[in-house]
Order: sequence, then C-alpha cells, then structure tokens
Amino acid sequence: MATRRPTRRTPATVLAATTASLLLSACGDQTAAGQGSAGSGAGAGAGAAKSDAPLFAKLPADIRAAGVIKVGTDATYAPMEFVENGRIVGVDPDVAAALGKHLGVRFEFTSGTFDSLITSLNSGRQDIVMSSMNDTMARQQGLDDKGQKTGNGVDFVDYFVAGTVVYVQKGNPQQIRSIADLCGKKTAVQRGTIFEEAAKNRSKECEASGKPAIAIESFPTDAEAQTRVKAGGAVAGVNDYPVAAYLALKADGGNAFEVVGNQIEAGPFGIAVAKDNPELRDALKAALAACIADGSYHKALDKWGAGTGAVASANVNTGS
Repeated sequence: MATRRPTRRTPATVLAATTASLLLSACGDQTAAGQGSAGSGAGAGAGAAKSDAPLFAKLPADIRAAGVIKVGTDATYAPMEFVENGRIVGVDPDVAAALGKHLGVRFEFTSGTFDSLITSLNSGRQDIVMSSMNDTMARQQGLDDKGQKTGNGVDFVDYFVAGTVVYVQKGNPQQIRSIADLCGKKTAVQRGTIFEEAAKNRSKECEASGKPAIAIESFPTDAEAQTRVKAGGAVAGVNDYPVAAYLALKADGGNAFEVVGNQIEAGPFGIAVAKDNPELRDALKAALAACIADGSYHKALDKWGAGTGAVASANVNTGS
C-alpha cells in the first residue's frame, strides 16, 4: 500500500470556514484524560500520573515523571480527530483516553499540519503521532514517495483499519460509480495522503488503458478538498472510508455528499513512535491489548460509528 497521509491537514481557521456544518453534531462529552485544546494543545484534566495504574511501570521514565504523553495530530479529519467547541475530539482522542487509563498518564493532543507530524515526532516535540496515519513500510523505513531516505523511520502500534473510497456531491450528478470512473475527471484529494497516492495509481491505469488521466487536484487540507467537491469544482473526492462516511452523514445535515463504490486498498492506521523509543511503543501496545480486552476500545470506536474499523489484537508494524 502506498504512502497514506504522510501527515495530514491544517489550520483551525480553514476548518471553521469550510467544514463547520460537519462538526455540529459530534457525539457526547469527552472525558478529561486524553483531550487536548485545539488552540494551545494543552491537555485537559489536571492531576498527577497514577503510578498504581496497571501498565504505568512499562512507560519510559521521562513520561512517568511528566505524567503526559504529547500527541501530534492534524485535527481536521472528522470523525477521527477534529475540533469542536475549542477542543480536539473524535475516535483518536477517545481511544487515547482509554489507553491513558491503563497507563496512568494523560494524552495531550496538539494539532499541526499532517505532513509535518513525523518531523515533530523525530525532533522530540511530540512523543507520538496519532492522526489516522497509515502504517506503511515506507514510513517505517523513513522513505519518501520516491524511495529516498528522509529520516530514521518510525514504528507503528496499529489500532484501526480503513480503506479508500470515493465521495461525490449528493445526488451524484456525474453518475460516478467507483474510482474507475474518474478517468479524465477533476478529483480533489488532500496532499501527501494514501488516497492521493490511490488516485495517482488509478490515473496511471486510466492512461495504460488508453483513457485520459485523472485530473487530480491536491490541497493542503482535507477541508479544502471537500469544499472543492461541494462547490462542483471537482467531480469527486477520494478519502478514507470512515471520514467519507461521516461526511455523507453529517455535512449540511446529510445533504452535501454521498459515498459511491466500495473501499479499496484497506490498510492499518498506526500510532507512530520514534524508532529509538521501543519502551513507549511496547507500553502502548500493551495498553491497546488491555483496552481491546476490557471493551473500552470498542466503546470508543462505536461512539463515532467507526466500529467496522476495529482491530482484533494489538500489533506493531503490520503495514506494507
């Protein structure tokens, strides 16, 4: 599978201007643990680390002392992570809150652009990245989309599975049935994502069969790509299935978009951890296994209608 979301989206101002309707009805109150402020990145829920938590001793000493795991995310990707009422909410913060109960620390989310998240991890500004990031072999090895070495790579604790799907304007005016129908048509995607790569791969298939290439329009943020489709400037958008499904359900009260065709190129989302921090990686894996066992993991996914992406067990670096 190609490079998902090398990192993802952008500023809260763009999100507010383009996807406000999407954020109106996000579910439920958030627990204190694991919720970050969209504005400052400060974790909500004061209090010291809980050293009596089952897996606290597995954490690295610096995180035990701080009582916080700093999380880089791109909070413009409902229902996985997005901003509501000034806070970062969604599937990933709720899964993180469940992990935090077993680890005895809180997760502090800070939003940045998707394509800068691994850099922020490797520079030490963040402890992990949790942003619907595909676990790929290229990311594990620190390779760019041309196979050139750009860094040390990261390890992934895989916690979700999703594929790529096409979404269109409500009513499907161009009668798009699948990604195969996009040859010669304007298609909006977020730059640096797996679904941009999926569109590029299909474009090559179009040309190989004698059809015109897909006219791919790549945007810095997913919100901008959505707006392009909504305005009719692009015939379709390509996105992760849970995000496209949430768009179809929530944007403009369900009247803006619809999903067409089946998922393709399904693969794992992973929590990214620096290669030189196996202690933190293994603690997160143990916490995820505990959350799966006690049901809190599935509860977090089901809250957002994302249960179909659940993994059966906690694993590391299963992406290809």
